[in-house]
Amino acid sequence: MRTILTCAAFALALGSAPAFAQSGEITIWSWNVAASSLKATIEGFNKQFPDIKVTVQDLGNQPTYDKSIAGCAAGGEGLPDIVTIENGEAENYWSQFPDCFVDLHTLGYTAEDQAKFPDFKRTELEVEDKAYAMPWDSGPVAMYYRRDFYEKAGVDPASIKTWDDFIAAGKKIQDANPGVTMTNADFNGDSEFFRMIANEQGCAYFAADGQSITVNQPACVASMTKIKEMKDAGIITSADWSTKITNNTAGTVATQMYGGWYEGTIRTESPDGSGKWGVYLMPSLTADGPRAANLGGSSLAITSVSNNKEAAYAYLKYSLATNEGQIAMLKGFGLVPSLISALDDPYVSEGQPYWGGQAVWKDILGTLPKVVPSRGTPFQSDAEIIVRAVQTKYLGGGYPDAKAALDDAASQIASATGLPAKE
Repeated sequence: MRTILTCAAFALALGSAPAFAQSGEITIWSWNVAASSLKATIEGFNKQFPDIKVTVQDLGNQPTYDKSIAGCAAGGEGLPDIVTIENGEAENYWSQFPDCFVDLHTLGYTAEDQAKFPDFKRTELEVEDKAYAMPWDSGPVAMYYRRDFYEKAGVDPASIKTWDDFIAAGKKIQDANPGVTMTNADFNGDSEFFRMIANEQGCAYFAADGQSITVNQPACVASMTKIKEMKDAGIITSADWSTKITNNTAGTVATQMYGGWYEGTIRTESPDGSGKWGVYLMPSLTADGPRAANLGGSSLAITSVSNNKEAAYAYLKYSLATNEGQIAMLKGFGLVPSLISALDDPYVSEGQPYWGGQAVWKDILGTLPKVVPSRGTPFQSDAEIIVRAVQTKYLGGGYPDAKAALDDAASQIASATGLPAKE
C-alpha cells in the first residue's frame, strides 16, 4: 500500500540527519523527455510541500554530463542541487569525484528504501556502504511488433520462445509481407542487440565486482553467435535510431527490440500505427531460458554543494520512491518506473488504446525483478568503443567465430583499462 509521507514522517525518517527543510528552492539538471517528466511531478510534489520551489533545467544529454563532470572537477562550482545521471555513466562520477555527491544514507535513505528498487538498478549507484543516487527510470527490454504483419504470416508471438523461433518466424513474416524486414539493429554504431541478449543471459563486459573483464565468457559468446545467425538468416537489417523510426512509420519493419522507454517513441513518432502494434517478451537462447534484460535508465543524485539537501531529498523521495510520482511520469512521457511497487498501480494494468488494448505496462514492468545486474564500471565507454569495432568485423566475417572475436575484444579492453580478462 502506498504511503504518503508527511513532513513529520520525513523528519522522523531522517533521524540524526539535519532538520527537514520545508521551504527553499532546488534546481535540477536533466534533458529532453526526462526533463519534461520531472516537470510533470512538480504539481503533485507541491501539494505536499508548497513552499519548496522546484526548477528543472533542460540542458540536453551531453551538456548535462559535460557540465556536471566539469563542476565536480571544480569542487562543485556551478552545480545545481540535483543532477540526472545515466546508470551507464554513474561510476565515472563516483570513481573520479567521490565527494561531489551526497551519500543519501545521511539524509534518511534506508535499507528498506533501497529494497523498493530492483538490484540491477542499484548496482552502479552504490559503492560499499554509500548510496550516491536513487534509481529513476529503467529500460526493461520488450519486443514491439506489428500485429498485422504477424497475423498475415500466421505467426503467434506467444509461440516465439527462443531466438531460433524468432529466426523461423522472421522468414515467414518476410515472405508473407514483401518489403518488410523482421527487425532492425544498429550494427554500424551500437552494440545494443549484443548488450540486450548478453544481459538476458547473465553476461556483461565486466564482472559484477568490476575487477575483471567477462565479455568473452560463454554466455556472451553464445549471444554474439546468435546475432550473427540472425543476420546471416537475413531477418535483420542495419538501421540507426532515426532510420528505425522512419521504418516504423513507413511499415517496413515487423519488430523492434528495445527498452521499455521505446513505447513512447513508437506511440508518439508513429501515431498512424495505433492499434497495429503489440508487445511480447524477448526470446531466449533456450525454451526455458531467461527472458528479461535492461537497456538504459537514469538516476538522480544530490550534489554536496546544495544548500537545500533535505528539500532535494524530499523531492527524490516523492518523484522516485512513490507510485504517484513514478506513474505521473509514466502516464505523461513513458518514463518506465524502477519502483517495484509501481507494478501494483491500477494504471499499469489498464489496456492501452495505441497498443490494441493490451496492458503493455504490466507485461513490460513484470520483467523488472528478473533482470540480472550488469556492472558498467568507469571503463564502460572504453569497452563499448572496442566491442562495436569487434562486432562489425565479426559480422563481416573477420573472425573465425564469436569466441575469437570476443577474446580479441577482451584483450583490447584489458590493454585499455589494466583489468585482467577472466579465464
